[in-house]
Amino acid sequence: MKIIRWMLCGLLAFAVLAFEAKPVWAQSIIEIAVAVLLFAWCALVLSNKEMKVWWSALCWPIAGFVMIGAIQLLLHTTAYPFLTRVELLRSAAYLGLFFLFVQSFRERNDLMFLNWFLIFFCFAVSLLAIAEYFTAGGNFYWSPALATGLDIFGPYTNRNHFAGFVELTLPAGLSLLIFRGTRADVSPLLVVLTIVPISALILSASRGGIFGAAVEIAVLFFCSRKRDSTKTRNLMTVGAAAAIAIGFMAWIGAGQALQRFSSPLSKDVSLARRVVMSKGALHIFRDYPLLGSGLGTTISVYPKYETYYDGRIVDHVHNDYAEMLAETGIVGGLCGLTFLWSFYRSVRQNLAAKQGQFSWALHVGAVAAVIGILVHSCVDYNLHIVANALLFLLQVHIATSVPLPSSSR
Repeated sequence: MKIIRWMLCGLLAFAVLAFEAKPVWAQSIIEIAVAVLLFAWCALVLSNKEMKVWWSALCWPIAGFVMIGAIQLLLHTTAYPFLTRVELLRSAAYLGLFFLFVQSFRERNDLMFLNWFLIFFCFAVSLLAIAEYFTAGGNFYWSPALATGLDIFGPYTNRNHFAGFVELTLPAGLSLLIFRGTRADVSPLLVVLTIVPISALILSASRGGIFGAAVEIAVLFFCSRKRDSTKTRNLMTVGAAAAIAIGFMAWIGAGQALQRFSSPLSKDVSLARRVVMSKGALHIFRDYPLLGSGLGTTISVYPKYETYYDGRIVDHVHNDYAEMLAETGIVGGLCGLTFLWSFYRSVRQNLAAKQGQFSWALHVGAVAAVIGILVHSCVDYNLHIVANALLFLLQVHIATSVPLPSSSR
């Protein structure tokens, strides 16, 4: 299982660094890798009779979306069968990967390794993004051959999606700082590993991302009410991290960041345009109420409902919830509500359970990450970005994993 755990972490890193797994070749590698890992896990189970097979209630709604895509193809209700097949394979990969997360990361050492992986990976990608922002000239990895003309930031083709990445990984370290989930002598290292992602998030100038991160901090403070003895220290810790981040921003060039934040870029999508696209998606839902227009068919169906033409192709409507209803209908909406309800019920049980400092920090950080990206999804489509969708499922598993008892270390 140790090899499978390392390969799962490697697959997450690959998804982010391979241009957010947007190219077809990157998605194909991920789907093939998931199939290989599932086969390897089955071989381990068959060879070791003592291994247990764990099941999460959250697997059911994810499987529900896979079934919706299969039914759309079987009943010929999808508006574009090819796009639905592609999205169906992707959804099946999501289900397989989430199942592997549940099997692979359950013990204290495994979850501790995973949490530190997220912390260091968030720091490394953020540092890469800052370096590229000032020196790469709008190119991926400093290579003119990879110049795309897109609003890139770090390894992401869109700065809002990079902000979603930070939202999904930043709480892993921030929560350890706030709730003292690690040794005191490690705190200075955690501060360094945290202020760089915060600075990168501000440099990205993603309004939705910054608001989502603010929501995450609010969630962490709300959960700190259960730990009254650490409340003052929590406030001081976050305040110190924020002050250092602001100082770091001033050092690397706050003027450019504020100018980018205050002046919307020509490549950016205005809030009014996002509202119009969401209304168009809801009109699609009205015409395809039961099963939707088909998984992945927004790019082909939406032009019929376009009311504000600006010469751009709409592949996603900048609202994950409206797009879900448009593509999967009422049945998909019920699957989404089931997913959220199962998540809420599991999280509520976990936070009410008796657990150690590390376990509490681990679970609260994952909950904050999930809530932050769900809020951001109201004005963006981070959950339709493969890299961020995988990180989202990972944080969902961490938030709903079994609470760990206190440890002497």
